[in-house]
Amino acid sequence: MKNTTGSVGFMYGNWFGRFLLKTVMTLHLDRVAVWFLRSKLSKPMIGRYIKKNSIAVTEEEKASFKTFREFFVRTRELESFEKAPERLISPCDGWLSAFPIDSESCFSIKKSIYQLKDFLTDEELAKKYHNGTCLVFRLCASDYHHYCYIDDGYQGENHFIPGKLHSVQPIACEKYPVFVLNRRSWCLLETDNFGPVVQCEIGALVVGGIDNPNSNTRFTKGSEKGKFDLAGSTIVMLFEEGRVDLIPEFKDKLVGDTEARVLQGMWVGNAITK
Repeated sequence: MKNTTGSVGFMYGNWFGRFLLKTVMTLHLDRVAVWFLRSKLSKPMIGRYIKKNSIAVTEEEKASFKTFREFFVRTRELESFEKAPERLISPCDGWLSAFPIDSESCFSIKKSIYQLKDFLTDEELAKKYHNGTCLVFRLCASDYHHYCYIDDGYQGENHFIPGKLHSVQPIACEKYPVFVLNRRSWCLLETDNFGPVVQCEIGALVVGGIDNPNSNTRFTKGSEKGKFDLAGSTIVMLFEEGRVDLIPEFKDKLVGDTEARVLQGMWVGNAITK
């Protein structure tokens, strides 16, 4: 698991930092940061950010970006992914963790107990995931922030829930029930091989944008579902009981609140044949 350092560690690790964080949120000072990152004034940040995070970008590509935001939402081709229908792929780059959903439709992350009816704001749908599996994909600021579909299937409506913009790093999740406080968007994916899957994109510190352009449409495995805007964030996926089994490489690592590094399109689990 990645260590939490820097400004996020300061804001969540002591009372003064949390006081400053509350002030920023109350006064909506994060909007200033968003304005800056969308302006041409942010262009000098791009080269330093690329170097610090060892991001593969050509000099020609780097020169084409007029703002940091343009660089951040850049697109890339998903060159390869596990195409076998029964293989579950990661929808994004990030850090994967897995949690059981109990018989009351609750799951626990970093000492916070989450009830699915609060997470989704749909109590009837939440009941369908009793004893199921919750997969959490935490994207870091340096990750590619577009995400893809995990299977073929049909997507329903997008449900946007306004909220705050806490960090999604582990130290923040220890202090607050971030996943029910933060801005988020969820939808139901009727997948061909994993049954009905809830996918929820959760905004984070400075991430005001969750761009999901598709709804009420068929989709194909590996095609783009949407993207985040400007910083690290999280995708949560809910599977019904007896639908998915993680491959041993991840099942053995993901005990408690541990995380494992994944890349978009990587094989992480298998469909359970009913």
